[in-house]
Amino acid sequence: MHRPSQSRSSSTPAQRARLVCFSHLRWNLVFQRPQHIMSRLADNFDVLYWEEPREDEACKTPRLERESLATGLDRVVPVLPAGLDEAQRDAQLRSLLDATLEADAGPLVFWYQTPMMLGFSAGAQSDLVVYDCMDELANFAFAPADIAQREAALMARADIVLCGGASLYEARAARHHNIHCVPSGVDVAHFARGTDGLSEPADQAALPHPRLGYYGVIDERMDLALLAEAARLRPDWTFVMVGPVVKISDADLPRAANIHWLGRKDYAELPAYAAGWDVALMPFARNASTAFISPTKTPEYMASGLPVVSTSIRDVVSGYGHLNCIRIADDAAGFVEACADLLAAPDAARAVWRAEARDCLGDKSWDGIAARISSKLENALVTRQVDKIVSAAPHRSPRHYDVLVVGAGFAGSVMAERLATGSGRSVLVIDKREHIAGNAFDHKDGAGILVHKYGPHIFHTNSRDILDYLSRFTRWLPYEHRVLAQVDDKLVPMPINRTTLNVLYGLDLATDAEAEAYLKSVAVDVPEIRSSRETVVAQVGVDLYEKFFEGYTRKQWGIDPSELDKSVAARVPARTNTDDRYFTDTYQCMPARGYTAMFAAMLDEPRITVMTGQSFDDLPDDITWDHLVWSGPIDEYFGHRLGKLPYRSLRFEHETLKCEQAQPVAVVNYPDEAVPYTRITEYKHLTGQRAPVTSVTREYPADEGDPYYPIPNEAAQAMYKRYDALARACDNVTFVGRLATYRYYNMDQIVGQALATWRRLDARWQAEAMAGSGAVAAE
Repeated sequence: MHRPSQSRSSSTPAQRARLVCFSHLRWNLVFQRPQHIMSRLADNFDVLYWEEPREDEACKTPRLERESLATGLDRVVPVLPAGLDEAQRDAQLRSLLDATLEADAGPLVFWYQTPMMLGFSAGAQSDLVVYDCMDELANFAFAPADIAQREAALMARADIVLCGGASLYEARAARHHNIHCVPSGVDVAHFARGTDGLSEPADQAALPHPRLGYYGVIDERMDLALLAEAARLRPDWTFVMVGPVVKISDADLPRAANIHWLGRKDYAELPAYAAGWDVALMPFARNASTAFISPTKTPEYMASGLPVVSTSIRDVVSGYGHLNCIRIADDAAGFVEACADLLAAPDAARAVWRAEARDCLGDKSWDGIAARISSKLENALVTRQVDKIVSAAPHRSPRHYDVLVVGAGFAGSVMAERLATGSGRSVLVIDKREHIAGNAFDHKDGAGILVHKYGPHIFHTNSRDILDYLSRFTRWLPYEHRVLAQVDDKLVPMPINRTTLNVLYGLDLATDAEAEAYLKSVAVDVPEIRSSRETVVAQVGVDLYEKFFEGYTRKQWGIDPSELDKSVAARVPARTNTDDRYFTDTYQCMPARGYTAMFAAMLDEPRITVMTGQSFDDLPDDITWDHLVWSGPIDEYFGHRLGKLPYRSLRFEHETLKCEQAQPVAVVNYPDEAVPYTRITEYKHLTGQRAPVTSVTREYPADEGDPYYPIPNEAAQAMYKRYDALARACDNVTFVGRLATYRYYNMDQIVGQALATWRRLDARWQAEAMAGSGAVAAE
């Protein structure tokens, strides 16, 4: 399995790199994502902001109008003769681009914010191509007919793809090997200053309160009918609309005494306008042009201290809908009701909004985002130069890694991060699935609800060290998991507790002692507990066993509990108190932006390369490594030479329901063997999301499919021990994780195992290095 190592060279860019940003947005129209990023990248790159061409009837020879915006940042506008066809335009633009590039030196990055500029620039040579996908441009009004085809060509050409929102990322994640979700940020200091040093704008100062405001481009994405009706319903409110009118006519704007269209304002003026509002509005239409938008103004409004009412834009709902200062409504009546509620909020509620905003915006600064992007670009340029040097050398592999990690779930990703960051090793992570995060993978479904593709994953642990380690890669939302079981037409707490007994049997057990006495009275005396059935009946008796465990276990494992190891039932104990939490661990929480985002942050390290959709058996021959970390099934690594280890699998049925809430808790178990599924999960309970619809998953245990649960019986354990003996004989292979060690682990246990495995491996390498240096010294 080991491929011999190859030597590598290293280099850094010798000159300040150049970056050409091809943008469809005028620099001075509205200060948006490209302006924020480019103005900061200019600290490390010579940035040329290339705008769409302007036609001039008087122009005979194409030229560039160039303006210095700041040190390291120039804006250029091509000026072309009028009446050119597409081929002529591209030819003249290419000529202008070539002349510009000839005048400069140093590594070159092409940064595209529109695929429409690929036509004239594709033939120019750059060291790196970045596609910054800000919107689903094909859905915009007057979009070119071939924009989707051009985007596909740009995706194929790009070295790095950045997506400006979660929905854009999800729509493209499987289309590129190096794609990142980089939502827009906010200049908190700019918007938090309000009117500091500024007088209230003259065109707003006389407008009566309450004021409900919007700033931004006003185009086909606005729900003008909703705005008009909200203004009609509340003539005593003032609606302030700030921004340029684009692609629609002024005649399309609703006119009323309480709607004020103030026109385009400079970015520097926006805080003063926002400071004079009581509620911020985002009345976006629900149409194709807004299906993938991620409005920058959401965090800007929050930084201004404003509560926000928005229509149900997916990225707003998923990213901010759980906050108390954000309300979602899709019609005028709902908008008015939400605004009225926010206007009437007491000071205590407003203090909560401000605290929420501070916490939410802590990792969303433009400075931080630009710094992370700059690091990606600089590392990619170094890698590109190294690849050129290595590929030019004879008999050398262009893709050698210190460590190959198979599997991008918890075990593989933690090992990769530690090996790269803690041991300084170059790491290639592969996964045969099209995504990272293993079974913890979560994503936004078609309704914008964050769902777990492979069933619910709830993080809980008693280890502060493990929580602190993972906290490097995510913020947390507090969450205590509760489960109900459908038994005898009743929903009762699971695990069994005193409330379960009282509801199910009509009892009035008031104390722990009374509940303990009852359970002892029904428990079965089992001299020696060997199976799961005996474990349960010895605790709670035959009737509770049959109601809660027998049918559920037969469905889950495909065999009778009497044939399962006792450890299976030991994971779900009975209680005598009224604690209805499923887990009792000290720390119980959910990643604030989901598991996939946490894994992406974990693997976002210059020494780590990730290849999804890549199996180990099909790995290209030119990839080599020194050490292998295997987190897949241990029997698969050895070609099943001793037989196939038995696993239980699952099938998932996902559905979006047209109601706000489908069940009272996140998970409802169905122990009845006549019900084909074992449980239903409703994800909004886990994430705190708010939306007019909800998404659920039904789980169906299966014999065939991806391996989920090692079957804990004596024959399987005996086979695993023989595989384990083979594994111990592999010097340059480390086996880690649930599948590689054939044991069911909770997520925190896998993290703990991976951290301990890395520490042992790192200590071994250090000892070998010291021994090697000692031998050299002795010579």
